[in-house]
Amino acid sequence: MELDRMIEKLELRMNRLISFLPERKRLYFDDLEEQFQNRAILLYGPRGVGKTTFLLFMAKKQNLLYISGDDPLLLSCPLHSLIEQILMNYHGIIIDEVHSLPNWSLILKNIYDSFPNRIVWASDSSSVILRQTVVDLSRRFVLIKLPLMSLREYIYLETGKVIDRLRFPSEDLLGYATEVMRQVDVMNYFKDYREKGTRPFYTEGNFREKMMNILEKTIYYDITHFVGAVSDNHFGVMKAIISHLLYSEIPTINVESMCKEWSIGKPKLYQLLMAMEQVGLINIVPKGKVERPYSKGSKMFFADPTLYYVFEGEVGNFREAFTVFALKEKGKIYAAEDEREADFIFEGLKLEIGGKKKSSKSSDFVLRDDIDLPLRNVIPLWMLGMLW
Repeated sequence: MELDRMIEKLELRMNRLISFLPERKRLYFDDLEEQFQNRAILLYGPRGVGKTTFLLFMAKKQNLLYISGDDPLLLSCPLHSLIEQILMNYHGIIIDEVHSLPNWSLILKNIYDSFPNRIVWASDSSSVILRQTVVDLSRRFVLIKLPLMSLREYIYLETGKVIDRLRFPSEDLLGYATEVMRQVDVMNYFKDYREKGTRPFYTEGNFREKMMNILEKTIYYDITHFVGAVSDNHFGVMKAIISHLLYSEIPTINVESMCKEWSIGKPKLYQLLMAMEQVGLINIVPKGKVERPYSKGSKMFFADPTLYYVFEGEVGNFREAFTVFALKEKGKIYAAEDEREADFIFEGLKLEIGGKKKSSKSSDFVLRDDIDLPLRNVIPLWMLGMLW
């Protein structure tokens, strides 16, 4: 097939996708658009957070040709020749799911060097796949993350109301919460959000089934790109970790016990844990300012807190998982070295997480999910969902 005919087919596919773009887009897209000032960008983030939707919006706005790296059409001709032809007719190119292309990092490097006046943007679901080669591309490409969706964004998709984001902890918390509650029934939206609201595809239905598929792809596909050789026993270990985090009231794992039970060495277990964090499956919160994620006393949670509800797990851990999920995007968070004082330390603030019977200990703030307005140093948990 000649190159011009291929490009016509790619244009038709792109325009078809653009015609199905939602009327309401994630509020975070505005932040992303401000960051997309460099001509060479690698966009990454968890599966299903809207990377393709954002890139299609940008393709339409800036006269770029969007292609998907897993499109079989790309296998029917020399890829570099096709891209050269595209860049003679377009201001730039967007390659989604870029890891699907053979030698993708070399292709991006060659495009960047050969077309200094053209935009080259790419994306992938796994930050690990991008980071493996980002060293080679670091002088050329900027790495940008699209996080999971916030409660603030969920409310916008549901109601069309744009609520100001929370500036924690400098904001007048009572005044902010009162204004939000004047506009929407935030507690009801929070209840729905915590069960299905972190990824915009919830609007399509079947959220649970789609999340199960994402979990499977993350374990059996993304992990292997980072760890390399993974045996059936290693997959079993990761599933055991997931099961433990789902149903245990204590968000930690016993490394010695797990190594013995699964006949696996500590270095390999630590490698699997680090990979699970890097691909966005879990968050590992070290005790104190220790950077090693496997240090003794680390807490572990699902990076997407809705998984506790999707799999009907220990929803009591949702509170801490949600706190880590929200604050990790804004700064450093650690498990408190002395649990008698607090649960977490965030940017020097002591945070305690719990229900109505939870004492404040010596913390700066208590975060609770059973209240709608701040009370002295007690903050409604939903407010952390308004940070972006």
